Amino acid sequence: MSRPSRRSLLAAALTGLALTAVTLPAAAQNYPSRPIQLIVPWGAGGGTDATARIIGSLLEKDLGQPVNVVNRTGGSGVVGHAAIASAPPDGYTIGLATVEIGMMHWQGLTELTGASYTPIGLVNADPAGIQVRADAPYKTVQELLAAIKASPGKLKASGTGQGGIWHLAIAGLLRDQKIDPAAVPWVPSNGAAPGLQDMVAGGVDIAPVSLPEARSLIDAGKVKSLAIMNDKPAALYPNVPTLKSAIGSDWTMAAWRGIVAPKGIPNDVRDKLAAAIRKVANSKEYTDFMASRGFGVVYAGPEDFGKFMAKSDTELGATMKAVGIAK
Repeated sequence: MSRPSRRSLLAAALTGLALTAVTLPAAAQNYPSRPIQLIVPWGAGGGTDATARIIGSLLEKDLGQPVNVVNRTGGSGVVGHAAIASAPPDGYTIGLATVEIGMMHWQGLTELTGASYTPIGLVNADPAGIQVRADAPYKTVQELLAAIKASPGKLKASGTGQGGIWHLAIAGLLRDQKIDPAAVPWVPSNGAAPGLQDMVAGGVDIAPVSLPEARSLIDAGKVKSLAIMNDKPAALYPNVPTLKSAIGSDWTMAAWRGIVAPKGIPNDVRDKLAAAIRKVANSKEYTDFMASRGFGVVYAGPEDFGKFMAKSDTELGATMKAVGIAK
């Protein structure tokens, strides 16, 4: 082969390599090389928003790029979850999925399920509480249930969208106590914070949200918690009784949150994100932040988180069918 021919082949090869480098996916480049968007399907001020913001700030330190938290509310969580699922699968859009992803499709609101995403890591779980206004006449959950039985339809509740986790929490409790779930009409909201504010303002009477979400109003003396839907007391308010100790009920319900990405992201991008989330979940900054607000820290990696979502979906579907929420 002549020298010019060799030079031509070498030039062609180098050109091909250059073009390949341009078209390589994010996985093969120095990920991340630009800011990451972290979508939150719920409004600012709630527990999901607070959890996302501490995760975002810690991810920035580890990944060396800004992590911008974006609240995409609406549709009882559908809008934000859909925005995560439909984003380009390049690792530059991730989201904080919530327990509702195992509920919305049972209601016919969306076809999305946990299987619609690449699981990155489970980072939190919080049981529901039963909150009322501080000046409400009920001192115990027994008194509240008696009032509901005495005047079905009079007391209203809020804290999430129709058929959301906190709706299911109160509906399941009522059913457990042989009370028609329709006895407490549900007023949809874009999260715990607006639901609690509506309760304080007198628009609704019950906010069956988590204790951490109600903390600021409890500490301000505007809200009181009558019970927690868990098998053990909350570290945040150990004097709040469990349903078991208060009324002998085994009913429990908790919200969970986990980082997900669009389905189909490159494996090495997923692995880098998963390693970063594991580091966040185990960090002192994260555990201290969550403990200071009473948030529960529960970690699971990609594979276990995927199995967890599938199991949660099955259990929630069975409960929703039992209380007549599923379609």
